[in-house]
Amino acid sequence: MTAAAYVRVSSRSQSLAMQRDAIAKAALARGAAIEKWFEEKKSAAKLDRPVLTHVRELARAGEISTLYLFRLDRLTRSGIRDTMAIVEELRAAGCRIITIADGFDLEGPAADIVISVMAWAAQMERLALGERIAAARARVEARGGSWGRPRGLEPSMVERIRDRAKKGHSIRKIAIALKVPRSTVDEVVSGKGAYAAPKKTPAKRAKRKAKPVASG
Repeated sequence: MTAAAYVRVSSRSQSLAMQRDAIAKAALARGAAIEKWFEEKKSAAKLDRPVLTHVRELARAGEISTLYLFRLDRLTRSGIRDTMAIVEELRAAGCRIITIADGFDLEGPAADIVISVMAWAAQMERLALGERIAAARARVEARGGSWGRPRGLEPSMVERIRDRAKKGHSIRKIAIALKVPRSTVDEVVSGKGAYAAPKKTPAKRAKRKAKPVASG
């Protein structure tokens, strides 16, 4: 039986370090050590997530006795029904859930009420965030702006990356040296996404000059 931790953020640009540090300290204070870490960068809007699915499989197989979470909403933010379903599944497998930042005990007679309230709050927070993003997008577009991820690198940095790539430096080494995400370096080097070369438009055929008519 193993003490494990599941940490999740919604996007690739977010860091998991804060959750990992908080869980490691809390487990140590309880005299426990996290033997397995499971990390995922996916939205919690749905339960069907690869890493979480694997954690559930291990729990059902009896390989995880305690699952540490930073907050309960790391499991899901899709509502009370989904939250209770996964909690009951883990309980039935003999897996205890411990959350670090919620401040509530998920054991005991009142646990289901607490979990339901927390699940409802997480879902409302997700819906409110979606509404705020939609409103912000509408404001930007109403002013004639464009919505989306802006180009992240200055032209000078793009040239530095391409120059190092021409000298045979690996994407990993370039990313470390210039402190740029590997995915961005890969886009620059391969000419993908925002760094793709502009498409060339076919040159217009030169108009034939009319031959002067000889006067006679």
